[in-house]
Amino acid sequence: MDVTQDQVVAGQAIYSQGLLSVYDLGVLGFSNRFVWKCPSRRILALYNQHVSANHLDVGVGTGYFLDHCRFPSERPRLALLDLNPNCLDVTSRRVDRYKPEVYRANVLEPIEGHIPRFESVGMNYLLHCLPGTIRSKAVVFEHLKALLSPRGILFGSTLLMGGVERNWLARKLMARYNAYRVFTNTHDDLEGLRWALSQHLSDISVEVVGCAALFSGRA
Repeated sequence: MDVTQDQVVAGQAIYSQGLLSVYDLGVLGFSNRFVWKCPSRRILALYNQHVSANHLDVGVGTGYFLDHCRFPSERPRLALLDLNPNCLDVTSRRVDRYKPEVYRANVLEPIEGHIPRFESVGMNYLLHCLPGTIRSKAVVFEHLKALLSPRGILFGSTLLMGGVERNWLARKLMARYNAYRVFTNTHDDLEGLRWALSQHLSDISVEVVGCAALFSGRA
């Protein structure tokens, strides 16, 4: 499936400063618990399990999990990568105490520049916003693996349509988000996610919570 620049932009264009100001309450508070059935504490636990003192976060949202997770060092090296400048601005200010490096890039393309590698890469709720099918999105893991140290870990979460249980509200909301191109996950399923991870990573782990998949794998 060929992806256009308009499709890439559409998946992240909604994240204005105004929307980000209510994101934690609306998405991480209400939607995660009552719609997607994956409470944010489960995603925070994923961060606490895998985040390192040399960490890159991709598709940073508001920086909620970076703000609340337990880094194994008081002064971690933290980097933020996103295509949306609003997300980068909000998150970099929220975690300013860590003096984060900031990179603006499209993860569907190779990441340019000489960036020192990371021990961990997090990507929360990014895949379902990217255009394409779950199998075409596998290129993301190839691009991010290039930024990982040997045996470094990549972890994250995504919302799926196939291979998971979705309640009535989740089905309706996903259909609406796909219609407006906020999501592109009509063809994202559990089997496809496992396939995509296995193409580029080892020691794969995928846990289904509600209609979310929490995953990890090593370079």
